[in-house]
Amino acid sequence: MRVLVTGGTSLLGASVIERLIDRGDDVVSFQRSAGSVATTEVLGDIGDPSALDRATSGVEAVVHLAAKVGVTGSAESFRSINIDGTRNVIEAAQRNGVARMVHVSSPSVAHAGTALVGADASPADPTTTRGHYSTTKAEAELLALDYNSDTFPVVAIRPHLVWGPGDTQLVGRIIERANQGRLVLIGNGSALIDSTYIDNAGDALVAAVDRVADLGGQAFVVSNNQPRTVRELLERIVGAAGLPEPSRSVPAAAAFRGGQLIESVWNRSGSDNDPPLTSFLAEQLSTAHWFDQRRTQHALDWQPTVSLDEGFRRLQAWFRSSS
Repeated sequence: MRVLVTGGTSLLGASVIERLIDRGDDVVSFQRSAGSVATTEVLGDIGDPSALDRATSGVEAVVHLAAKVGVTGSAESFRSINIDGTRNVIEAAQRNGVARMVHVSSPSVAHAGTALVGADASPADPTTTRGHYSTTKAEAELLALDYNSDTFPVVAIRPHLVWGPGDTQLVGRIIERANQGRLVLIGNGSALIDSTYIDNAGDALVAAVDRVADLGGQAFVVSNNQPRTVRELLERIVGAAGLPEPSRSVPAAAAFRGGQLIESVWNRSGSDNDPPLTSFLAEQLSTAHWFDQRRTQHALDWQPTVSLDEGFRRLQAWFRSSS
């Protein structure tokens, strides 16, 4: 099978590509700069229909990962990539006879700030999401699923807090804050949250490629199915890097208000760097959010193969080999 992966140079994109190639698929990676491990690379911008036509030519399935992530940037900068870019990928796929699509979304598309305890994949709702990223990803998921049909099945997969060796998002930001002395617990750190080791997330997306014809129009959250407290996750990530665990905490309400103030200042400054705290981050680190995986595992015929304990061992080994 010939499969296109957009955003192929990302941590998750690389994981998906490696798994597809290992099982014998011909893989095309669409990205802005060279560097993926795909069989074929197509370089271009997600706003360029001609580049997307080249990428989707002769392709049977698409895994759409390309997105603007983070907390800084204008609403339009997120919209142009996450929403308009998704539409461009789908339209190119349909012009070129692609048979199916896996749209990679985020659990934040259905998170309104309240605790999620053993939750399922609730419908995406851009009217209740927090921040440009979550809002545009919610709209993009609704857009993608609206294209679902018998001849072009689309499934949305929402991997939750993906991490592993080489991760610059979750792990990288935690380590950066720890090195700068800015890593603190929000509240008492007892909120239970899910996360997903990179290998498991990659396996789940490959499973979705194979089963999308039977799952079209649906959304599924993917995680390791091993909720841990925020305190434990932070301690084990910094511990893997040989750094001291966080020793300070900030009350959740104060952190949320502080995050709002910092966001306001950051937006006026025009800085491209992530602010030290946002209201969304304070909310995420003080509110339980973990998901019942029975429906996901049954539908995808998939289960995590790397436990969190094993993942942390691999992360520690990676830090040691990189030092």
